[in-house]
Amino acid sequence: MAHLLGVEGVGVDFPTKTVFESVTLGIDEGDRIGIVGRNGDGKSTLLSILSGRLEPHSGRVTTRGGVHIGMLDQTDTLDQSQTVGHAIVGDMPDYEWAGDARIRDVIAGLVSDIPWDSVVGTLSGGQRRRVALAALLIGDDDVLFLDEPTNHLDVEGITWLAGHLKNRWSPNAGGLLVVTHDRWFLDEVCNATWEVHDGVVEPFEGGYAAYILQRVERDRMASATENKRQNLMRKELAWLRRGAPARTAKPKVRIDAANALIENEPPPRNPIELKQMATARLGKDVVDILDVSVSYGDLDVLKHVEWRIGPGERTGILGANGVGKSTLLGLVTGTVQPTSGRVKRGKTVKVVSLTQELNELKEVGADRVSDVVGRQRTAYVSGGKEMTPSQLLERLGFSNAQMATPVRDLSGGQKRRLQLLLILLDEPNVLVLDEPTNDLDTDMLAAMEDLLDSWPGTLLVVSHDRYLLERITDQQYAILDGHLRHLPGGVDQYLRLRKEQDSPAASNPSTAGHEAAAPTLSSAELRNIKKEIASIDRKMEKLSARIDAIHTEMAQHDPTDGVGLSALSIEVSRLEAQVADHETRWIELSELVDA
Repeated sequence: MAHLLGVEGVGVDFPTKTVFESVTLGIDEGDRIGIVGRNGDGKSTLLSILSGRLEPHSGRVTTRGGVHIGMLDQTDTLDQSQTVGHAIVGDMPDYEWAGDARIRDVIAGLVSDIPWDSVVGTLSGGQRRRVALAALLIGDDDVLFLDEPTNHLDVEGITWLAGHLKNRWSPNAGGLLVVTHDRWFLDEVCNATWEVHDGVVEPFEGGYAAYILQRVERDRMASATENKRQNLMRKELAWLRRGAPARTAKPKVRIDAANALIENEPPPRNPIELKQMATARLGKDVVDILDVSVSYGDLDVLKHVEWRIGPGERTGILGANGVGKSTLLGLVTGTVQPTSGRVKRGKTVKVVSLTQELNELKEVGADRVSDVVGRQRTAYVSGGKEMTPSQLLERLGFSNAQMATPVRDLSGGQKRRLQLLLILLDEPNVLVLDEPTNDLDTDMLAAMEDLLDSWPGTLLVVSHDRYLLERITDQQYAILDGHLRHLPGGVDQYLRLRKEQDSPAASNPSTAGHEAAAPTLSSAELRNIKKEIASIDRKMEKLSARIDAIHTEMAQHDPTDGVGLSALSIEVSRLEAQVADHETRWIELSELVDA
């Protein structure tokens, strides 16, 4: 693969910190690189150096002649006075951009809901961000640098962007560098990962799952100094290997040592034990939303919603922006009153929300972090172990120096973690998380998830972070056309339903009503469908067990026996294809039962 650009012996020093020391890296055609690391360690600085926007204090940047670089900044760089159309296509004639399939796809995927003649300055921050991304993607750059491109995108937008970037160039052409905390996106798009830490940039093969696999092995070799971090990453790896084994099948690294690390690692959480604890704290009744509708004037936001929330449930809520997710959570917390229907709450229910604002911290801005936490509680039980506030702060990534820092001087991510900790110390039994991933890097997301794994209560999560939803919740619901719908097939089912909803047939009144009319099933037909569902469940369990067994066999196999490993890998792919077919059929049957 031809070289595109790189850096040799680059060093960068700021007045209070050395960001990079003698870093040497290269980007070749076909590279799709995700950049991860703690906030403040230099991810955006690295992009600025590679793009030529920032001159390093030592070393040099090399770029192949003729290579054109496009970059999406975190900051808003659009001309506020121009229209949306002009910001995206410039002076290009309508017939020209309308006749380009790629430009049409970008516009449909990112800005179809934004009026073409709107003035940029009148848009929200999220809308301006999408306009800037669209303006970049209609170009024909050889290399794209994207700094947090998934910010302000919903699940559908993130899925579209991943598909666009995967198909933008042929496999051995173009180059991509992306800084993001969206771990699903990293896995979906990237074939390499760079970790920025302690003044260096460490390369890993594969996306996020492969990076975790290799990082656990690295941490094992440096266990004396990385013991606490290693334990957390080991738990993360155990979940990745159990929940999505295909994600770690591609990296060309030895996995036997990493598998040995997680051999005795329990599942991330014990759902039976947590439900027992939640029932003891809550009783059997939590919140029942009974035939509830909510309207604002002539706008019907929620229609005849029926939702009985049980003790210990961990539920993710999906839906496009503006469909009523916050309204639904407001019914749970009591901040929204139903227009019709009723909301019934258990007597012992104590609901607390982690909102996108940080209002809880404004009154304690001048206080030290340790003092704020110490006033809340002197001890907290997590995972069956009693912990002091200082231990909890350390678990969430606070150093000793940061514990003595005034709250107002913390970064956005640190304030977010402190906000979560104060809420947990208040011991609610129903926790509502509204976009909890803002301002958190991948390490801190893993630390937050680890803390929530042992939290014994009912958890309701609204987030566009697909990885987070799949990681900390056990079931998902979606708001579609004002109704709340259970998603047995998870996020994939939601995306499929939204695609069907936006299809021409769905938007045509003459056909939509016909398609919406589900056939009435007889009792005998329902029994047969349920029998087939149970049969599919058994088949998938057997296939999953066989896949796990082959993964174990691969881990123990002679790494020099390429033929044998290839045969095992082919068998895994065959079995996974069968699982995918069964899952599709399972979802189809489940929809017939739910109809």
